[in-house]
Amino acid sequence: MDFRVIGFNDPILSSLQDMFDVSDHDVEKSVNTPSRKYVRDAKAMAATPADIKEYPDSYVFVLDMPGSKSDEIKVQVEDNNVLVVTGMRQREDEKEKERRIGMFMRKFVLPENANIDAISAVCVDGVLTITVQKLPPPEPKKPRTIEVKVG
Repeated sequence: MDFRVIGFNDPILSSLQDMFDVSDHDVEKSVNTPSRKYVRDAKAMAATPADIKEYPDSYVFVLDMPGSKSDEIKVQVEDNNVLVVTGMRQREDEKEKERRIGMFMRKFVLPENANIDAISAVCVDGVLTITVQKLPPPEPKKPRTIEVKVG
């Protein structure tokens, strides 16, 4: 039985690819390429730095938002425990070419003791501060006394 090793530049391989009309690159691209929305969201999240601080009664999220106005920022809670900060940075004049523009987004999974009904957000001088109050710790269960009756 005769056989030969086919290399990448071999005409047989090239004619096989032509026959199937799909290259390895196309197959890999279709299988491993994230959607445009995913890439856009990932870039938006990476471009928005944030600090998270925990205090005895709250969690505080501090995000740098230079040049953003409060009406360009949206803070929401999704799925009962995901804090989502989104918005749009826009250039006010053409001289500000250095400033990053476009969509921004950050998502934070909130801990179980976060009180999603007690969240406040304030944007001052390009710094967004979101405060999430903690739920009070549960009361320890007191032992229950059961009366023992006669007979």
